[in-house]
Amino acid sequence: MFTILIIIIVLAFVFDLINGFHDAANSIATIVSTKVLAPFPAVLWAAAFNFLAYWVFDLKVANTVAKTVESGSINLEVILAGIVAAIIWNLLTWWLGIPSSSSHTLIGGFAGAAVAHTGSFAVINQEVILKTIGFIFLAPIIGMLIAYILTVIIMWTCRRANPHRANKWFKRLQLVSSGAFSLGHGGSDSQKVVGIISAAMLVYVAHLNTKGIEIPHWVHVSETIDAVGKKHLHVPAWIPISCYSAIALGTMMGGWRIVKTMGTKITKVTPLEGVAAETAGAITLFGVSQGLGIPVSTTHTIAGSIMGVGMTKRLSAVRWGVATNLLVAWVLTIPVSMAIAAGVYFLINLIPIWSSIL
Repeated sequence: MFTILIIIIVLAFVFDLINGFHDAANSIATIVSTKVLAPFPAVLWAAAFNFLAYWVFDLKVANTVAKTVESGSINLEVILAGIVAAIIWNLLTWWLGIPSSSSHTLIGGFAGAAVAHTGSFAVINQEVILKTIGFIFLAPIIGMLIAYILTVIIMWTCRRANPHRANKWFKRLQLVSSGAFSLGHGGSDSQKVVGIISAAMLVYVAHLNTKGIEIPHWVHVSETIDAVGKKHLHVPAWIPISCYSAIALGTMMGGWRIVKTMGTKITKVTPLEGVAAETAGAITLFGVSQGLGIPVSTTHTIAGSIMGVGMTKRLSAVRWGVATNLLVAWVLTIPVSMAIAAGVYFLINLIPIWSSIL
């Protein structure tokens, strides 16, 4: 049990690292495409705000992810299979340049492995899954509408401004808006890994309790129930600090294949539009992930926001063929991740060497 717990924690940090460079494009695509910052300073800027999020956000999203499946019905092999599946899908979509959701692949992998383990879909927390699936469609729409409205307001307010001076100001403001979006990205995406590690810790703690073994301080994860019946996670500080550090380091590694898709292929973006898109994305992330505790995708949010600013020019300014391909990838992420995780779970239990290692 201890060996597999350590493997899960290491792979969780690997996933967080991949999440960082896979989703780096979300935070920096517009400031790179508008030449506000060169690629390397841009990723450093985003990484700093990713890490800063540790001191800004609570663990609402981590709590939601940890409740994706019923913890009493799973074991550590389930969590391991889910993380492996999420890593596979993230690397595949990064290689293909598809900005898919790291959030959804992690939840899909976790759920798929749990179903394979129990043989029943009843183990999945339907409320968490349905809300997550719903925001595959709602997040980009919300981002799109807010970005459209913000762009119209900004353009009307600045209609008499000198174009050259206004452009210089918006380039400066893009640093603020991209920082805000990176803050939301760190606060939302890092917590998903916190939730997975916490779920593994809860399984391990339950195992120690059944054996009457004293629980080490570093694995002391617990749940409390408030007055309205909601569960809340309590985790050692090293877990969120490590997760925020991993995603910040991953962001510094960049994700240039996806930067190209997000920054140029959906629609061409000016500094003014970059400010509107990033601000809309940040508002959506803060409102949904922190207000509602739903693990919304930063990828979906910023893609919808970029479409929204493109629509203010004309509908044809958005390359809807690219947008449609992205939507198909988004919809496929959860079921494909579930299938991969189920396959990985069966492989883990088929290979005899695992019985001696685990």
